[in-house]
Amino acid sequence: MSEKQLEQNSVPLSRVIGAYIFGLLQTFFRFIFRLIYGAKGKSMPPITDPILLESATSLARKIRNQELSSVQVLESFIRRIKEVNPLLNCVVDERYDEALKEAAAADALIKSGQYTKEELATLKPFLGVPISTKDCIAVKGMLHTAGLYSRREVRAADDSDAMGLMRKAGAIPFALTNVSEMCMWWESNNTVHGRTNNAYDTNRIVGGSSGGEGCVQSAAGSPFGLGSDIGGSIRMPAFFNGIFGHKPSKLIVSNKGQFPSPFSEEQNSFLGLGPMSRFAEDLRPMLQIMAGERAHLLRLDKPVELDKVKFFYQESDGGGRMVSAVDKDLLLAMRRVADHLSKKFGAGQVKQVQLPQIRQSAAIWFANMRDDSGHGFSYQLGDLRYDINTYLELLKWLVGASKHTLIGLITAVMDNAQCQHGSSKYKHMVAKRDDLRATLQQLLGDNGVLIYPTHPTVAPYHNEPITRPINFSYTGIVNVLGFPATAVPLGLGSEGLPLGVQVIANFNEDRLCLAVAEELERAFGGWVRPEVRL
Repeated sequence: MSEKQLEQNSVPLSRVIGAYIFGLLQTFFRFIFRLIYGAKGKSMPPITDPILLESATSLARKIRNQELSSVQVLESFIRRIKEVNPLLNCVVDERYDEALKEAAAADALIKSGQYTKEELATLKPFLGVPISTKDCIAVKGMLHTAGLYSRREVRAADDSDAMGLMRKAGAIPFALTNVSEMCMWWESNNTVHGRTNNAYDTNRIVGGSSGGEGCVQSAAGSPFGLGSDIGGSIRMPAFFNGIFGHKPSKLIVSNKGQFPSPFSEEQNSFLGLGPMSRFAEDLRPMLQIMAGERAHLLRLDKPVELDKVKFFYQESDGGGRMVSAVDKDLLLAMRRVADHLSKKFGAGQVKQVQLPQIRQSAAIWFANMRDDSGHGFSYQLGDLRYDINTYLELLKWLVGASKHTLIGLITAVMDNAQCQHGSSKYKHMVAKRDDLRATLQQLLGDNGVLIYPTHPTVAPYHNEPITRPINFSYTGIVNVLGFPATAVPLGLGSEGLPLGVQVIANFNEDRLCLAVAEELERAFGGWVRPEVRL
């Protein structure tokens, strides 16, 4: 081992002491939150309609074959939302009447014989299947608030590019789901729609900012949907809600119609709109559609020979400052994955790694999110029109007069304390990002994946993320690197909450992530009904 590697792998005593104190604080806060909320929240109504247990791909096929009607499918999901939403508060707007008319039109098109089944599968692969998305991705005529109170009456004039492509493929938008305020926190709560609860334990978070989307799908209220991800906003909710979610390679899927919009082209490369579903088989055809004219770059139709894929795995970030230690359940799940892959594809194909640069994931993410626009999060809270007075809003919040969330205001304060674009620290962290990116590109090549925790803990209690705010760094680092990553569920842990990992690949090798996700679904079962209790 070189002197440089020894230096990178050595841990200062101060960091060890800091991690120990932070761990004690986490234990104390967990005790307090358990006292506040109790051990377990409300249970979900059982899923009794078999339609709700089908993948979007399967539903599309059955609708084309006239085994089911689009109207029948849509009505099933509408009933389910009405059943679970009073407990979960995941759906914040709907267009059921319009969607039912569009479903009837889809059924009529199929019955007309204008197209063969094979032609429909090519031209409109999701014809008649209902789709949901989060309240920051534009759907014509639906709310477009991004959880910001000043936008509470704003409705989208047009579809986002991604939703427009899904519509063209036959999908029918029918429900809009909750987000965090301006989509920049990892619990979905805002002053417009309130807080969303986890279907596995209503005392726990659903993640953010695509938290409502992850929640409605985990509760079988929607067959599939669209999310967006600039720091883990697809993958964390997918993980906390036990479903699949994919952040595509940078600049593959158009971000037009997402609000708030990035301030710079580089920020735009960090943001990725992507597919979310309970079933891995839906991700590939969804991404093929959403990628539009760039789909050819991903070669999604090219088969993946998993016996030739190199599997690397890393169990933790190596001790990031103010980041929780990885839960025992999650470590065991990671090791089960490694064991399965070793037994099926050969021990030589699976290797544990420890990339020391990942320890600084949070610092790298914060620095790289800076841009030269001069605007920060306080400008976003002003609806991209003005900077709010953060300290005045904090005083107003103390007396219940602010229309912003506390965490939104704290985020704005912390944002102002970060390094400035162009500073020496900024340049240092950009160089660290580039070094890590080059290391991973060399490691993964065109046939390797890195399996890494999606998050260090299972879903925390409501408000608990404020005591561990940097934990998002497990997902955020992938955004600034620009790589594709898929969140994969691995069943439930000892607390009855979803476990999982994320699968990361090199640029435009999304098909590797998706193929590994499908393999792990076969091996570990994928999504688990939320009414199941251990």
